Amino acid sequence: MKSFLTLLLVCFFALANAQNTVLAKQYFDKGEFEKAKLSYQNLYKQYPGRVDLFMELIKCYQQLEDYLGAEALINEKIAKRPKQYQLHIILGNNYDLLGNQEKATENYEYALSKLDENPNLVYRLGTTFERLSKLRYALKTYQKGLGLNPDLNVHYQIGRLYGELGEIENMYNSFFDMMLTNQNYRPNIERSLSQFVTDDPANENNILLRKILLKKLQTKPDVLWNDFLSWLFIQQKQYSKAFTQEKAIYQRTEGSLNRLIDLAYLAKDEKDYDSAREILAYVIDRNTNPDVDYNAERSLLQIEVATLTREKMDEVESKFNMLFDTYGRKNTTIGLQLDHARFVAFRKNDPKSAIKDLKNTLKLRINSFQKGEVKIALGDILVFSEQFNQALIYYSQVQKSLKNNVVGQQARFKVAQTSYYKGDFGWAQTQLKVLRSSTTQLIANDAMELSLLISDNSLEDSTQVALKKYARASLLAFQEKNTEAINLLTDILTQHKGEAIEDEALLKQARLYEATNQYEKAAINYQLMIDNYSDGILADDAFFGLAELKNGILLEPDSAKELYEKIIFDHQDSIYFVEARKKYRKLRGDAIN
Repeated sequence: MKSFLTLLLVCFFALANAQNTVLAKQYFDKGEFEKAKLSYQNLYKQYPGRVDLFMELIKCYQQLEDYLGAEALINEKIAKRPKQYQLHIILGNNYDLLGNQEKATENYEYALSKLDENPNLVYRLGTTFERLSKLRYALKTYQKGLGLNPDLNVHYQIGRLYGELGEIENMYNSFFDMMLTNQNYRPNIERSLSQFVTDDPANENNILLRKILLKKLQTKPDVLWNDFLSWLFIQQKQYSKAFTQEKAIYQRTEGSLNRLIDLAYLAKDEKDYDSAREILAYVIDRNTNPDVDYNAERSLLQIEVATLTREKMDEVESKFNMLFDTYGRKNTTIGLQLDHARFVAFRKNDPKSAIKDLKNTLKLRINSFQKGEVKIALGDILVFSEQFNQALIYYSQVQKSLKNNVVGQQARFKVAQTSYYKGDFGWAQTQLKVLRSSTTQLIANDAMELSLLISDNSLEDSTQVALKKYARASLLAFQEKNTEAINLLTDILTQHKGEAIEDEALLKQARLYEATNQYEKAAINYQLMIDNYSDGILADDAFFGLAELKNGILLEPDSAKELYEKIIFDHQDSIYFVEARKKYRKLRGDAIN
């Protein structure tokens, strides 16, 4: 019982201490430095060994411009802990704030001199200098420590500090010298380099990095330099140039083809289909693994479908049949069968054949996850055919059989979406309510978006006439009947002008205009949204959509910059915020450091 009471008291005091620390920090953050100082003084008296409380108390004195009080406190600490030489750095910083540069330098140099006695002090002294933003001294500390003991692990700190000081070439060389001795630093170095290079090949830092790597490759060939050149070209989305480096690595190491395969898929995802084709062809030519061949050839066929023209429809069908002849219709080719079914339904407009093929696929010996994927594809094709009830049966089966899986949640969203397409908004909302708390962020966001669309457009019009039309337009877009969808949205914008649905209709129509290469019309829609709904929840979509058009297709960079700026300053919670800021800085010509 006694030990339990002791434990209870310890927990009580720990909780009280934590609360007092939070309160002190709140005072400091609000600029109430006198209150913060009193709070930290009380805490420091209770826990004189805690460095964090000491540092916060010093900062309170300095914010109150009581530098003499801070000096007295630091000197008191030095008297008690004379071998904690980082205290002289803290004292030097206080003299800096007081304007006494001579005394500041004297203390900094004193702390540095102690490295001669013990080089291992480098970590404590270096981090103290960094914490106080004395970057030159921090760099000097690490360099001196390394000179005294070459085995000290401070190379990464040196490279990082060069970067923070804007000495980019020194940073690059420092990092690469480190890589030659220890490749375990690779992830950290790439993370640091990514703060200085952009996706723009003309960026000054990108050009410098490329020059350094090419020079190293010429003077001292090593696949390491090919590797980093490939990484740089990938950042710049120059997948063909990255392929050249990856080929060199493969030829010199005679390793696996996995890196080339990953590069091909990356190029494909970024819609650089020419590079993806070239890389996949190279992989197929050198590969001896049937599974790799299957995946590569399937990816090539996916590119064919993505870039399909009506004249090549029969040619693509023949390629599908050739792959089925080679690999068969079995449980290991489910992905290919799904690709083919979607091609037949959505591109050849023959949903009956696609449905028949997928029902045959369900007869194969496949696992529950494969069945789920096939049934979702079946549901999609049935929705395409407007056989909504049949589609709902398949989606519901997947939802029940895989309810705790992402595939099951995806199926539930399909149930809601299909109910929405057919005008059953009540049942759609029932499903969406569950999905709004989905563990999968993308599904949760989609559910929230569709739920808000339905609720916002059901308040003003109990008959939901405009919403039903909009749902029909959404279905037409899903069916890839873009012209019909655009025409129906025009009807909504004419017949239901001023209603809640208008901004949604303008946005969807703008995106369909973009999909059909009608960029000027898309720009008009976005501008109408900005003019009339600048305070609406879709305003950031309009600003970003128009900015992207003007930055790319329409070649109006100055206008694009203004639009990105609106997102940065007026829509800081937007999902486009990070991308808008990056593109704004690029258009403004900022140096990336």
